[in-house]
Order: sequence, then structure tokens, then C-alpha cells
Amino acid sequence: MAAPGGTLNCEDFSMFQETLKVMRNIDDRIVHSLNTTVPTVSFSGKVDATQTCKQLYESMMEAHLTRDKAIKSCIHQTSELVGQLRKERAKDSDNLALIKQLRKEQTNLKLMQTELNVEEVVKDRSLKIFSERCRIHYTPPKVK
Repeated sequence: MAAPGGTLNCEDFSMFQETLKVMRNIDDRIVHSLNTTVPTVSFSGKVDATQTCKQLYESMMEAHLTRDKAIKSCIHQTSELVGQLRKERAKDSDNLALIKQLRKEQTNLKLMQTELNVEEVVKDRSLKIFSERCRIHYTPPKVK
């Protein structure tokens, strides 16, 4: 799905969404990960909860950063394409195929910007769940 380096297929929005879905697995499975790796009070001596929480936090932050960069890259790429199509339309305002392509790319751009908002919700949800389960074991560094 995703190319090496976490880049998305920006041209095909359905592939873009499918790749994001795969990239969001860590957030979708955060409750399961916490339940299976962070011990309850009765089992706290058998597992290093601090190290487990720290590793989970770091992998979650890396996934968030990768997705954020990939989405913003696609938004930038699509914005440039929309700008180019607008210039072409200004020169040839009667070209219906060009107008149709411009509308399609504008729609894709709006949908990608919406995905950036969805990403914020996913991050907030994951961090809230993480904090509830790991707050006594690990305190993440403050983000500036």
C-alpha cells in the first residue's frame, strides 16, 4: 500500500484513503495494545510497564509524524496541480476537459484537507487513551 518512506499515492484519492487506513493501524489498535502489554496492578512485577509504555508512545509518535508529513505532502502536491490547472484554464476557458479535471483536483484537495482534520481527531483519541492507561508508568516529554 504505502511506498517506502510513508509516501502516499496522491493522484488516486481512494488509494490515498486506503493507505492512510493501513497507516492508522497503531491508533486503531491502541486499546488492544495497552491491554496486552501494560500490566494490571496484580501483574505489575512481571513486566516493565515503564519501558513498554515508552516504546508504545515512541512508535505512536513516529506513526503520527509520518502520516502528518505524508498528508501535508499530498496537500502541497495537489495544491500545486490545482494552481497549474487554474493557469491553464485562464488561457483556455472553453476547454471542458480541463475544467472537469480542475474541479476533480479541487475536490481531492478539499478531501485531503479533511483527512488532516481526521488525523487530529485520531491523534487526540490515541493520546487520551494512552494517558489514561500509562500515566502512572510513563510521562511523555512535553511537546513544544
